Amino acid sequence: MKFSYAMLPDHPVTESLDSIRLADELGFHACYAADETWHKDLWLLFAAAAARTSRIRLGPSVSPVTLREPTLIAQALATLDELSGGRAEGVLSSGNFGLLAQYGIDSARIRPLSRVKEALHVVRTLLDEGAISYDGEFFTYNGLFTFARPVQGRVPVKLGAMRGPKSFEAAGELSDGCHHALSYSRGAYDYAVHHIRAGAERAGRDWRTLDIGAWVVFATGPDSAAAKEAARSMVGIYASSMPAEQLRRNGVDPDELTPVIDAIAAGDLARGIELTGPDVAERLSIAGTPEECLEKIQREIAPTGVNHVICAITDRTLVRAFTGRDLADAADVDTQLRLIHDRIMPAFA
Repeated sequence: MKFSYAMLPDHPVTESLDSIRLADELGFHACYAADETWHKDLWLLFAAAAARTSRIRLGPSVSPVTLREPTLIAQALATLDELSGGRAEGVLSSGNFGLLAQYGIDSARIRPLSRVKEALHVVRTLLDEGAISYDGEFFTYNGLFTFARPVQGRVPVKLGAMRGPKSFEAAGELSDGCHHALSYSRGAYDYAVHHIRAGAERAGRDWRTLDIGAWVVFATGPDSAAAKEAARSMVGIYASSMPAEQLRRNGVDPDELTPVIDAIAAGDLARGIELTGPDVAERLSIAGTPEECLEKIQREIAPTGVNHVICAITDRTLVRAFTGRDLADAADVDTQLRLIHDRIMPAFA
């Protein structure tokens, strides 16, 4: 089981760079970040981090092909790969539907999966060949080329998926893996892995060679209650992007979250947090002491075929940035990285 650190780039840049360097020193597989307008630019951040690290892999999880043209994603990945000495990788998706709505993009009309599959072909081709001529449904190129060339023989490019089943199957069939965000139950991961495997086998591929990642809201620390409160502060914000089918696979009735989502959509984050009950937060996060987090990973995720836990660490700074709440007892990012390394990762060595 690999462990990676997923950041929302909202901390001061110097702090983020220090945390990435610590994750590198501790042996985390990768550091990922969301490629979203709401946050600081991950490509610039990771370009700076590449010079300060030696082993950790870097890249977007996820980059939205609706907002960032796929040839520019390929160009950025190749450049980051050269800067890092062959440590870049990327995860593609159609994008966060909440963010797309702020751009006036109707997610129901963009045919997201078809667009992502075509974008994957574009990114893969430009990375592998350095040039592309293509006349597709969404993207068209005539002799386009780039001098941005990766160091790796093959830069891993994966798909992000949440609802399924077709997106899971596409990831298994066409890409180097799947990062499945915001699921926490064995049933949800059994479902995802079943369809990833089906897609891989349809293409004659060994599904066990793919990167199958669980991207989870994560908070740990010596104070269990403080860690769970940090997670609760963010659960509603994240859950607002979860499809109803996915909520049900995680044991949550979508109607339970309607008041939460309505409050957050109206900009009343304090009310949204208040309406997010501890039981819902428990179902939609991995939080508590390191031992509590380890037990949930071992019970709900590890038995399913997932081979990669991607910890979207929630700390005091992130909660304050998003909600204005100050949780003085919540552990900071670096403390959590050390706790994951010392008390969770050894169980999967």
